[in-house]
Amino acid sequence: MSYTVESIPNLSGTTSVVTGANSGLGLATASALATKGSHVVLASRNLDKARVAAESIIAKCPSASVEVVQIDLGSLESVARAADEVSARHPRIDVLVNNAGLMAMPEGRTVDGFETQFGVNHLGHWALTARLMPAVLAAPRARVVTVTSSAHHFGRALRPSGEVRRRGYSAWGAYGDSKLANYHFALGLQRHFEQSGASAVSLLAHPGLSNTNLQVQTVEEGAGGVVGDVSLALVRRIGMTAERGALSQIRAATDPEVKGGQFIVPRWFTAGPPVVRPIVRPGNRRAIARLWALSEQATGLSLQG
Repeated sequence: MSYTVESIPNLSGTTSVVTGANSGLGLATASALATKGSHVVLASRNLDKARVAAESIIAKCPSASVEVVQIDLGSLESVARAADEVSARHPRIDVLVNNAGLMAMPEGRTVDGFETQFGVNHLGHWALTARLMPAVLAAPRARVVTVTSSAHHFGRALRPSGEVRRRGYSAWGAYGDSKLANYHFALGLQRHFEQSGASAVSLLAHPGLSNTNLQVQTVEEGAGGVVGDVSLALVRRIGMTAERGALSQIRAATDPEVKGGQFIVPRWFTAGPPVVRPIVRPGNRRAIARLWALSEQATGLSLQG
């Protein structure tokens, strides 16, 4: 039986936080959770777009409970402010969906000096998860869902020195590295929860080929090259809608049958209903340990809770 929005159990009394919830997969996820009764925090860099997104959810479901919090995942200071704001209002977080991300962007640096895609896609979510960890652990069985991509297959793990690539900048290479970091982060977080005896679980989700503004942004930024043009053409022709693509992370966040450490992807990987697939590239302990060490050093934050 396919998992759909109708499959989501009653979420009344829960609190969910979704990053990048102003559009695309994030908005579809936030809308689904709110429609089923969860109070949803729409965490977004662009407040105006997030407010419009919140209004669209209320228009669809007048009983929905949502709020907007500004967060720039490329700024550790902004992440800290957002986390403090969320924690002050919500001492318990049942679902955290690390959804926001950049894809194949021109070479650049975050305000804290990190490579942009690694800084936003991984370090920003590391910092947010770390700061929200007390609230996550306060929930009876919280879920942290991290969105990766098939691009993690061509990503490279960190070297012992902390660097990823030694030669030149590749927009798609950096994207793959950041998605592999997301992959190792989710698997490592599940190990941490198990070792510490926490009731929380960590899961991975992949949206397949989804027609969102992510590909458009890549082409507009001009760093995606031919691959970006082909990607945009494919998603426009055969890509799933954001609502269908988001079902992988929605199932990871809500299905009572899924377990920590599992990977939820479309049945045919690029499309189809969300199913559990085996981890085909297990995160080796050394790669995860290096990611942990670098992330703690870079952000000054631990996931110990």
